[in-house]
Amino acid sequence: MTTTAYPTAYPVHLDARLETDLSRWRWLVKWLLLIPHYIVLAFLWLAFAVCSLFAFFAILFTGRYPRAIFEFNVGVLRWSWRVSYYSYGALGTDRYPPFSLEERPDYPTHLTVDYPERLSRGLVLVKWWLLAIPHYIVIGFFVGGASYTVSELDGGNGDPVLSTGLIGVLVLVASIVLLVTGTYPRSVFDLLLGLNRWVLRVAAYAGLMTDRYPPFRLDMGGDDPDGHLVLTPPRPDVPAQAGPSEPTRGDAPPPPLPPMEARPATPPATPPTSSGWGVGRVIALVVGCLLLFSGLATGAAALAMSLTNEVARDQDGFLMTPAKTLDTSTYAISSDRMELSVDEGAPSWAPESLFGDGRVVADPQGDHDLFVGVAPTSDVNAWFGDTSRVVVDDLSGVVRYRAEGSGKLDGLPADQGFWVASQQGPGRQSVTWPLSNGDWTVVVMNADGASGVNAQVRAGATLPVFGWATAALWWTTAGLILVGAVIVVLAVATRRTTTGPSALSG
Repeated sequence: MTTTAYPTAYPVHLDARLETDLSRWRWLVKWLLLIPHYIVLAFLWLAFAVCSLFAFFAILFTGRYPRAIFEFNVGVLRWSWRVSYYSYGALGTDRYPPFSLEERPDYPTHLTVDYPERLSRGLVLVKWWLLAIPHYIVIGFFVGGASYTVSELDGGNGDPVLSTGLIGVLVLVASIVLLVTGTYPRSVFDLLLGLNRWVLRVAAYAGLMTDRYPPFRLDMGGDDPDGHLVLTPPRPDVPAQAGPSEPTRGDAPPPPLPPMEARPATPPATPPTSSGWGVGRVIALVVGCLLLFSGLATGAAALAMSLTNEVARDQDGFLMTPAKTLDTSTYAISSDRMELSVDEGAPSWAPESLFGDGRVVADPQGDHDLFVGVAPTSDVNAWFGDTSRVVVDDLSGVVRYRAEGSGKLDGLPADQGFWVASQQGPGRQSVTWPLSNGDWTVVVMNADGASGVNAQVRAGATLPVFGWATAALWWTTAGLILVGAVIVVLAVATRRTTTGPSALSG
């Protein structure tokens, strides 16, 4: 008799049973049938990320993974695996996955993770990104590495025509065989379970659920290795060797074989212990996580606006654009129509309070004195008429102009009486005016009315509303994060362990 010892059990256990009555065609539409699961999982994985962040700090400071968070995160992994097993991660069953975080003994696949009583505070800082890099490279080929090969065969132009991994290729092979023969190839199933088992072990390790480094080992087949001793009887055609203390007797019958205990391929169908993650508790956790993510988003916007407020404002308090060089052979450069409007019911002081003052600064790049003026758009258009000029369409990147008119200029700009604010002379010219309702146009031209304008221009405004909006975003961020954190803590702290499926089971 030989005794074979399997390696010590890894704390992530994956078992699956291949069903024999699989439909030839259903796999073609499973992606459609699973849309409700994909929607729910999108929110659950968001909560998974937030809970993992909480777990990170809990492990760092206490060396323990909070039990409620652990059960929730394992439930999300289990739910995702059941969806993958039903669909294009294995196609091992046609039974629709339950809407449940709990273990379901009647479902043909099972995923459990042993709860760790203690975890290393030091490993939590490096294991999920640095130590797991070799595994990330390997499972990258499992779940998404075929695109490189296909890209090379396509001529090496770097445009992959197919992006999938070894798991996807094997599932495609199995689905074609199933379509043609009505039978799922067992060898492909065993290999797929080994690949998925590897991926899920790495997922649990990267999710901080264990300190045991995942083995570089492909444990194939539906039954997860559990470290049991497997007793194998001797072959009947090979005589047993006699021990040194017992002489062999040719007429003695062979000793009876000891009874062997068979290990079940699937967990016994006993009612599981529920983690207590019912519908209300899960919804509360997801809502809290959504509020936290929203708070992070508004916080990022508030931080960007605060930095802009500090960096982009000049010494006079104006938010100014970067300087742009404007050059034309025509008589004038004008802005496109700038429309400022506040609701008619608003007070008359609202535009000034919201927008503040505007400013345009122009530095000549040639020998001519510059003229800079601001006026109502209708008055500017009436004066220019058919005068050859350019209108600036875009100042954000490369300056783009739109040519208008072809005639000569009639009169000097300083002689016109419609300017709200204007300045002319040698060197830098700066114009400041209160922003108010209406359509406005900024004009830059030579003071003597000559053609060929070349200047470096900046524009901006005080925009008091910008500071108010920044403060409002900071307060909104604080409120969202505070409320979200309270909801998450209450959802996690409300521990309710029962026997039987939870309320989230479907």
